[in-house]
Amino acid sequence: MARNFRIVPKKRGNRSTGSKWWGRVIEASLSAAALAVGCVGLVIVLNRVVVPEWRTNHQFVEHRCTVLDARLGEQKTEDGTLCRPEIRIQYTVDGQKYVVWTYSKSWQYSSNRAVEQAILERYPLGPEYVCWYDPADPSVAVLVRGYSLWFWLTLAMPASFILIGGGGLLHVVMTWGKSAERRAAQAQRGSPLDLLDAERAGAGFPCVPAPASVTNSPGTTLSYRLPVVAASGWKLFAAMVACLGWNGIVALFACVAISGFLEGRPDWVLTLCVIPFAGVGVAIIVYAFRYLLLASAVGPTLVEVSEQPLYPGKRCEAFVSQTGRMRVNSLDVLLVCDEDATFHQGTNTRRESLRVVEQAVYHRVEFDLRHGVPFEARFPVEIPAGTMHSFKSDHNEIRWKILVKGEIAGRPSFVRSFPVIVCPAANGSNGKVNGQAS
Repeated sequence: MARNFRIVPKKRGNRSTGSKWWGRVIEASLSAAALAVGCVGLVIVLNRVVVPEWRTNHQFVEHRCTVLDARLGEQKTEDGTLCRPEIRIQYTVDGQKYVVWTYSKSWQYSSNRAVEQAILERYPLGPEYVCWYDPADPSVAVLVRGYSLWFWLTLAMPASFILIGGGGLLHVVMTWGKSAERRAAQAQRGSPLDLLDAERAGAGFPCVPAPASVTNSPGTTLSYRLPVVAASGWKLFAAMVACLGWNGIVALFACVAISGFLEGRPDWVLTLCVIPFAGVGVAIIVYAFRYLLLASAVGPTLVEVSEQPLYPGKRCEAFVSQTGRMRVNSLDVLLVCDEDATFHQGTNTRRESLRVVEQAVYHRVEFDLRHGVPFEARFPVEIPAGTMHSFKSDHNEIRWKILVKGEIAGRPSFVRSFPVIVCPAANGSNGKVNGQAS
């Protein structure tokens, strides 16, 4: 099978090394580990924090008690002496008398002695006060109910791991063993076409991808609607998961640092470590917000062609439709061809990519998109004569596609890719007859 250029020579183009299969396995393993850590952490937080506080506020029984004594409990640490209010109360349940030291369910030590002492002064000895006891264990009682924000913030860490791990596993499962083009084709919905002619076009060329992969959706203006490869939804989802996960963990450590300042025992090492991570978190928020703005302004992009497959040296008609609400600085439609090669170097697998054809087929500048009124354009597309047809083998691939690139005022640009199949001419001439384009 003759061809007019080499399939990805060395030392040029974009490169990536590694095994796709092992990459998927490692990605799945890390995602599963993150999900497992998040689930275990969530169970621990629920068991030790959320459920006890919920029971205190909803299941503990209101009762009356008498204050017998009050003191500041102390705890020696490397940072000094911490204290907390401890109040001895007496109450009777079903004829049985209980005497316990208590105050609240979230009984934490603090370095602010004046605040803890002020709490004790609100409970002078003698008078009766309202308390709440556990009906399952009457020896457990509290003088104060409510939810502590600090403990609820601990949910942010396991929730972040669950989001990251679950999202990663979902992505691996949905994309395992599928090319981007195949995933996009499966996402399209429409009535099946009569593919007899398309199948015949690829007959005798086993390394040419089946045209059916991009012809399973009928067009409304032209014959075939092309599947979209660009995964902007996944990018937005990944950006939001990264934003929530990273900033949730940073917020947890920031709360620890801030509480240290409020309690009079600042941790400067923790504070200095949190600052750069908070800066990264702000950058992730900006990045995710830009993607959110893009997703809210740019609607679906549709590309249809009059013929499929295409042939070198032949021309077909194309149609593009773009919806949204935005000011478009420029909209370009490009016909491109990329070469990919995968080869082994020792124990490593390296992948090289090179763009060999990039041809502008449509250009429009300075126009507005309004809600419900799509921008539409029709234009010719011609596969250059003498170029290589679509090709796919275990280690090499030639991919033809139509790119729609948009520059938007005040928002990030977008690029959406639509694969097309280019078949060799019946005589194998690649669009040339006696050296001339047919």
